Parts: sequence; structure tokens; C-alpha cells
Amino acid sequence: MRFAYGRLPWRRGAVLGSALLVLVTAPAASTATERSGPAPARSVILLIGDGMGDAEITAARNYSVGAAGRLAMDTLDASGRRTTYAVDERGRPVYVTDSAAGATAWATGRRTVNGRVSKSHDTDRPMPTLLELARDRGYATGSVTTASVADATPAALTAHVTDRSCKGPADMAACPADTRAGGGEGSIAEQTVAARPDVLLGGGADHFAQTVTDGPFRGRTVTQQARAAGYQVVRDRTQLAAARPGRPVLGLFAPEYVPVEWTGPPAAPGGTAPQRCATRNPGRPAGTPDLAESTRAALDLLTARAHHRGAPGRGFFLQVEGASIDDRAHEADPCGQLGETLAFDRAVAAALDHAERHPRTLVIVTADHGHATQILPHDARPAGLSATLVTDEGGVMQLGYGTALPGETQEHTGVPVPVAARGPLADRVRGVQDNTSLFGTVTAALGLR
Repeated sequence: MRFAYGRLPWRRGAVLGSALLVLVTAPAASTATERSGPAPARSVILLIGDGMGDAEITAARNYSVGAAGRLAMDTLDASGRRTTYAVDERGRPVYVTDSAAGATAWATGRRTVNGRVSKSHDTDRPMPTLLELARDRGYATGSVTTASVADATPAALTAHVTDRSCKGPADMAACPADTRAGGGEGSIAEQTVAARPDVLLGGGADHFAQTVTDGPFRGRTVTQQARAAGYQVVRDRTQLAAARPGRPVLGLFAPEYVPVEWTGPPAAPGGTAPQRCATRNPGRPAGTPDLAESTRAALDLLTARAHHRGAPGRGFFLQVEGASIDDRAHEADPCGQLGETLAFDRAVAAALDHAERHPRTLVIVTADHGHATQILPHDARPAGLSATLVTDEGGVMQLGYGTALPGETQEHTGVPVPVAARGPLADRVRGVQDNTSLFGTVTAALGLR
């Protein structure tokens, strides 16, 4: 069953296969069911809209389906709020998180300092992640993103480094203790291949093309390391469609970030004339799969991998990230931001379609932090950057970006973010909960604790 905007095609009892905003507090101890019975969910799909706060969602809704319409992510049964703060090295709150600390919170169940990836805030030691725990219990695992596969949000599942900038072997200046020469496990790209998720799809070909400097793969690229580990390396839509579930799949669809879907004039001092967005980016290669395509491919591959393994009651854990919502908001690019939010919503719809066909799937949708967007009266004259858009329903919507001076990068905000879920344990996201609670929800759903 495919999603149609403005309609609610799913049964109320259906389970979600994506993660928009789910918020749960980890139980103090395992329940009897978790110790001895089957896990409540067979599979979990966690969808993360990077930088997708309420304003970013509302702007995309207004522009596309109208103020009274509903996006796919609006149809999940249970919803709540998640706090988003990070901590400093002494454990004191830092009220605005970055993506590395934000992703670490749900990936490990513990907060860390901004810039750090799945390592503790005080001792800088690796902390087990959801993907590692699921893999070790026999679940198929996967990660899909529109950023580099080695970027902060996907990296929080597959790697442990002191600084998020340490993406490839040539990028290790900020992580001397994480190099193999320093006694560590190497760059994010190297660790990600070694973690051996069944499906990895996104950008970042340039990081994987770097040459390994130490260890058993010294002198070879990370891509060659992946092939030696059995990965099918695919570069475009056609090759992705031809991938088979017998071996893990690494999709590298761009040198860094996957090109965005929409373009248009950026916000400007004093605003812009009312405008429409261009829904076809001429700079996007024709063979590039969109996020929904990559999500469907990952779901099909992971379903087949889980079936092939034959682990009773165990399916998969998949994280899907819409990364460029954040990237375009940083640049005060309203059309790019809207297009990526709607592309993410189509991935949510794909996850819901999968969950409709596969009971015992928990779908969660959330964000890592809020961003700079404000929806303003059309006659307001904000001091910062702004742009005026003509929506699909013929309205005029002004978006403002005022967290940095013109010419500087717009900043994250420290607001709570929405979380929504459908499926087993979906009710655990209700209310206002901590940003680490999602870890407890997923581990409980899959019986990982």
C-alpha cells in the first residue's frame, strides 16, 4: 500500500517501519518477557531527520500539502518530545547539541561532548551502539543516509572516534589516539567497514577512496578493504537494483553529500520576492537514487538477509537519515531544505509501507536537534535573512533565518524535538523524555538488554 498525501491509508493497528521521533526511557532492569520470551518487535526502522525540528516540518507541510494537510510522518500513532542537550567533559549540560553528540545519545544511551562519536564524555572510551548490539544478537543491520556514510549521524552506529572530522585515513589529525599507530581502530570509514553492517548506503566515496596507513590493509583504499570483507560496492541506481542479499552492500552515490533534490534562491537580507522552488536539481546525476529508493532497497535487502540467517524471531535494525535538511538550513537555503524534508517524508512513507506488510515492525521518526528556521508573518521585516515562498495551495510563507549574521553559517537550536512511532512499544515515546531514551526503546523492542 503506497502513501498518498492527505490520506491516512494505514490501519490504526499497523506497525511503523521508520523512525521520526521516538522517545523512551530505558528500563532499570530487563523484564521477564525480555529475559525469556520473544522480543516485542522483529525489526526496528529508525528514521532521523537531521536538524528537522517543528519549524522545518511545518514549513514543508505548508509548502506541499497545505496547512490542513498531513505528511506521512504526521500519521504515526504515538508521539512525544525529546530533549536534545549534550554535556561537557565533566558531565555538565551543554544546551545545544551537534549531530555527533545527538546521535551518540540514542546510539549508546549516554550523552557525550559535541563532536565526539560514541565515546564517553569523560574517559573518551568506546561505548556499545545499537547497531553493534543488534548485530551481535543475530539481527541484520543497515544504515542509509544522504550524507557521507562516514558522517556523524551514521558514524555513531558503526564507529568510535574522538572527533567527527576523522572520516577517512587522511583525516585523522584530531584523533591521534584513534589511529592504528596510536593503538586505536582507525578512521570512521575503516571502523564502519570492520563493523560489517549488511547494508550501507549514502555518499562519502572520497573518504572510502583514501589509502589506509596502518594495519592489515595498509597501502589499500578503504573501498578495497570493503571488497576484501565481501562487500558489493555499488555506485548508482542500476547497480543498487542489481545487488543481491548474499553479501553485504556498500552504496557510495556521491563524493561527499548526495546532491539535494530541490534548488532555489537562498534567503537574503531584507527578504526575497515571492518565489517557487525548482523541484529538479540540474546538478544531481541522473542515476542517483533518492532517499526513498535507498530505503526501499535497504528494507528488501535486510529482509532477505534476515530470512537467510534463519534466526527465529529476528529481523533487522535499520537507521535512515535525511541529512541535508540540516545542511541546507545551515546555509539558509529554504528550497533545498524543503525538498530534503519532503524527500525524507517519502522515506517515512516507504518505511510505513514495509511495516504494513511485515507485522512486528517498530517504526520511529525523530530528529537530532532543532535548527534555525522560523515561520514569520508575510509582512514581517526580520533583522536577519529571510525568503518568501508561494506554497502549493497558493499561500505566501515567509521563512526567517536569524541565528547568524549574513554570510555566516546558521546555527542549531536547543529546543526539544518531536518523536513519533508506530508498532510494538510505540507508546513508550509519549511525553517529554530525555534524548538518551530512544536507546532504551530500541533495545527493549529487539530484546537486546
